[in-house]
Amino acid sequence: MADELTSWWRGAVIYEIYVRSFADGNGDGIGDLDGVRAHLGYLADLGIDALWFTPWYPSPMADGGYDVADYRDVAPMFGTLADAEKLIDEAHGFGIRIIVDVVPNHCSDEHPWFQRALAAGPGSPERDLFWFRPGRGEHGELPPNNWQSIFGGDAWTRTTNADGTAGEWYLHLFAPEQPDLNWNSLLVRNEFEDILRFWFDRGVDGVRIDSAALLVKDAALPDQVGGSEAAFVDRDDVHDIYRAWRRVAAEYPDRALIGEIWLPDTERFARYLRADELHVAFNFDFLCCAWDAEKLRAVVDETLNAHQPVGAPATWVLSNHDVVRHVTRYGRADTSFSMADRRIGEPSDLVLGERRARAAALLTLALPGGTYIYQGEEIGLAEVEDLPDDVRQDPIWTRTHHTDAGRDGCRVPLPWSGTESPFGFSPEQATAAPWLPQPASWATRTVRAQAADPSSMLALYRDALRLRRSLCELGDGPMHWLPAEPGVLAFARGDGFACVVNLSDRPVALPRDRTPLLSSDPLIDWALPPDTAVWLC
Repeated sequence: MADELTSWWRGAVIYEIYVRSFADGNGDGIGDLDGVRAHLGYLADLGIDALWFTPWYPSPMADGGYDVADYRDVAPMFGTLADAEKLIDEAHGFGIRIIVDVVPNHCSDEHPWFQRALAAGPGSPERDLFWFRPGRGEHGELPPNNWQSIFGGDAWTRTTNADGTAGEWYLHLFAPEQPDLNWNSLLVRNEFEDILRFWFDRGVDGVRIDSAALLVKDAALPDQVGGSEAAFVDRDDVHDIYRAWRRVAAEYPDRALIGEIWLPDTERFARYLRADELHVAFNFDFLCCAWDAEKLRAVVDETLNAHQPVGAPATWVLSNHDVVRHVTRYGRADTSFSMADRRIGEPSDLVLGERRARAAALLTLALPGGTYIYQGEEIGLAEVEDLPDDVRQDPIWTRTHHTDAGRDGCRVPLPWSGTESPFGFSPEQATAAPWLPQPASWATRTVRAQAADPSSMLALYRDALRLRRSLCELGDGPMHWLPAEPGVLAFARGDGFACVVNLSDRPVALPRDRTPLLSSDPLIDWALPPDTAVWLC
């Protein structure tokens, strides 16, 4: 087994692929695994170390594939299991590792387990795999408790008995099509350990765990009081699950477990990263932080301080398939992010947002630990905020009665080439339009348009990733802050590398004893302009 102090995941640059929107290989308007395979050379040239795939499993797609009907196969819209195996092998040939998404909190309502539970009826062993309960009220007409779905509305849906009468209710912290699994069941626990082995046996290098803190619920299912989520978020028993998963991962050389964990308490967050649990977890405090030097420095310090006692590496991420793209966020008056208010349609200066996004890329890639890149950020894509209502597919849109536009705007299919849609996303002979419409303005944003432009966002990412691989100071390891003016972040990695980020509204002088390696925008008379970052040696 690899020495975990030098394992690949400690400093890897991992590229997230939302399969449906990456590249369409067969012309049906939906991204697929053949489309990814065709672009492995592009990804290798970009300089990433691993690919994280959002769920590619069979699914009714009620929540973009996070409603899984079969954890051991591939959805026909994406290809076949054999295609996935070829993709894993070919990616390894490019030196790229593969991470798959596992969704353990819930499955699809079309999963065989749930279908058998519905058919078996109240009190059956089949229903013990989920959270079925009788309703409250005189006739059971009220939900079992007052829990609310993360997607909006009640977290309970009532079933219909075989004779047509109203039946029990079942819990779903997300959409009704995503019934929560009951992790008190030994069968559930054994099933997911076997799912891990299934994919590790096929050469997968890591597993990203969706909603990792939600699995265990208070069996009494008490009402929420004052908005507290203590009955279903971050319960102590959840750590037993990940200790068991770690033992499974240890059966295979150099495999990683990666948690999606949204927690405000950094000490409790770090518990998931103890030596016998997960290897790494996403750092959402950094993603949500405003473009402000003092706040960003505080988040960096808190992150590193939380990880240090458990010996785990930090991770840094600016965007993903669930959040407003950071080019748009950084162009707003309020540059922070919250799931509770995506502020879709709020004015954004995209020129300013892109300038800040360029600087943020150099900041992120210079910090200690690993980095995640969401597909399209390397070409500077902004959120698509003007999608027609009739094309939106995110269940958040419907569950909130059209008050929250949801996440479709960051999932629009990528532009690869050409001057009009589908911009090379689909083959030339394709007759089906991309599953979400692409803005006409993306003609200047394509990979091909940027590939020959040394000042493009794509060129910046390629240069930064090339340097990151060549500099021993970057990736995992220590850092220390350097003296800096207000509104400026400056830190060193080792003795030979420094990163300076100017978040103020004025140029700042750079040290004369350093040599610039790469800047997010041109320097002016040895000064760093506002909203610009530079790497120095």
